[in-house]
This record gives sequence, structure tokens and C-alpha cells, in this order.
Amino acid sequence: MTRKEVQGPSGTVEEPARLARFLQPDARVPISGKPLELLQGVNVPEEPLAAAKVLYDVVNRHLRYSKDVPGWGRGDSVWACESKSGNCTDFHSLFASLARSRRIPVQFEIGFPLPEMPGAGEVKGYHCWAKFYVAGEGWIPVDISEANKFPRLAEYYFGNLTADRVAFNVGRDLELTPRQDAGPLNYFVFPHVEVDGRPHPPEKQQRTFAFRDVS
Repeated sequence: MTRKEVQGPSGTVEEPARLARFLQPDARVPISGKPLELLQGVNVPEEPLAAAKVLYDVVNRHLRYSKDVPGWGRGDSVWACESKSGNCTDFHSLFASLARSRRIPVQFEIGFPLPEMPGAGEVKGYHCWAKFYVAGEGWIPVDISEANKFPRLAEYYFGNLTADRVAFNVGRDLELTPRQDAGPLNYFVFPHVEVDGRPHPPEKQQRTFAFRDVS
């Protein structure tokens, strides 16, 4: 498998039924209430692509990439609004809340980051980003947390993704096959373990992820 940079819209045409799911709220991604307060006094265009850029900038200005405040990493839009900080899950959940409230479909993607240079090593954690849909263009990627960490790339990360990542799945509030007993997963990137119908605490699990580039 060759990893490639994502440049611009996908050009795909989605079925209306699938798009409808990505207009709906998730348990921690509301499309009303607190997150929408960020749009007070903001001129959001009617055209979806221009609107998405405004919302991208709103999130980037409001949040600071930081793991200092307890509660980060849950992808909770309301928490992100109040804390004004978070990691990639928090940035893209807030973007989804705002965009979906404007009838712009947004899907949440999660996977693992990899170094820019070829090699091998351990993968320390996950990374996520989002894609929004515009009719006639397809899915358009955004990585707002990376834009926040690297301001000089803020324009690039609206519409493009570097190749230093591997996507694993899409969505929130997920049900597995076979179905888990403990209820929908907030998001799914690490193994989900249940014992007697209850989630086994991650801190009691031993897991290691590694990569190796092959020529």
C-alpha cells in the first residue's frame, strides 16, 4: 500500500441516505445549543464551500491545541467550546457541530499518524480529521488541529491532508459486529475489550502499535 497526499475534493457522488447520517447530531456532537454561540455576529455565507471555510477559521481561532485541561480527547463539542482547548477529536467535533447546523454533511475519520520520513517505529497515539461534503465537489478534507499547531499550514489543511497518516474508520456512536454489550462507542481506533458485558479499562490493557515502511 502506498500512502498518498489527499489534494482537494474527492469528486465522489454520495447517496442522499448516507449524507443524511452525516447531517445528524452525535451524542457529543450537538447541532444546536452552546456550539452555535460561536457564530453570533459571524457572517456565514450561504454557499457551502465558503461557509465551511468560515467555520474552519472560527474553530481554529476559538481553540488552542492543548492537553492541559482534563476532559480533552472525548470529542465533546460543548466541552471544547467551554475549555477553548483540546486535541484533534475536540477540534473536529466542534467543526462538525457548526457545519451540520448549516446543513453541511461532515464525517469524522480516525487513524494513526506516521512520521514524514520513511522508517520504522512505534505509533504513540491516534490522529483524526474531518471531511465535509459539497454537491458537485465531493468530500473535502480538513485538519484543523494540525493547522492550529502549525499556523503556516492553516490554508493548506483546508482541503488537503499530508500523507503521514493511515485512516482506520469513519463515524461516531459506533456499533460493532458482533455488537458490543456496553453501548455505542464514542469513536473506534483502539481495540474494544469487554468482560462480562462491561468495557475493560484501557489502563489495564497492554497494547502496542508499530509501523514499518517497505520499499
